[in-house]
Amino acid sequence: MSTAGGPARGVEALSPSAPAAGREEAARSVLQAMRVVFRAIQAHSRWVERRCGIGAAQLWALWEVACRPGLRVSDLAAAMAVHRSTASNLLDRLERQGLVRRSRGGPDHRVVRVHPTEAGLALVARAPQPAQGALMHALGQLAPETLEALARGLEALTAALPAADREAGGAPLDQDEG
Repeated sequence: MSTAGGPARGVEALSPSAPAAGREEAARSVLQAMRVVFRAIQAHSRWVERRCGIGAAQLWALWEVACRPGLRVSDLAAAMAVHRSTASNLLDRLERQGLVRRSRGGPDHRVVRVHPTEAGLALVARAPQPAQGALMHALGQLAPETLEALARGLEALTAALPAADREAGGAPLDQDEG
């Protein structure tokens, strides 16, 4: 998997036996790609906020509620791959803005169900797509084997970070969300 100019980018370039220069080049390439991803997420979030008046994570939460009226907070957390408390905080903000309402009902009154309000449905109808977020949409476009390789690589990267906050995976990328 080498080219005339040195090792190819990819698994070979990152293997322990690869020359240091090739590993450094591959690491710089990954770092630059991660910067592009993070900046794209930031730009998308700013764009959503300008268009809708709420952040991208709030829009995603509202979209999930509009698509599945009556879902539970734990269902929302699972759909968004965030911690339950983060989902609850997102719903608090949406409720304060009159975009969702919570109700208790059915045989178990401990279960809280979330419903969109008319204002929430109107906002989702005019919101930019994909409402579930640009990154989630882009990940969904990847071939399964590419997505699996990316997941393995990111798992290895987070394991190699000495100060990685394992709980951070349960929070949206928008810093003021949740």
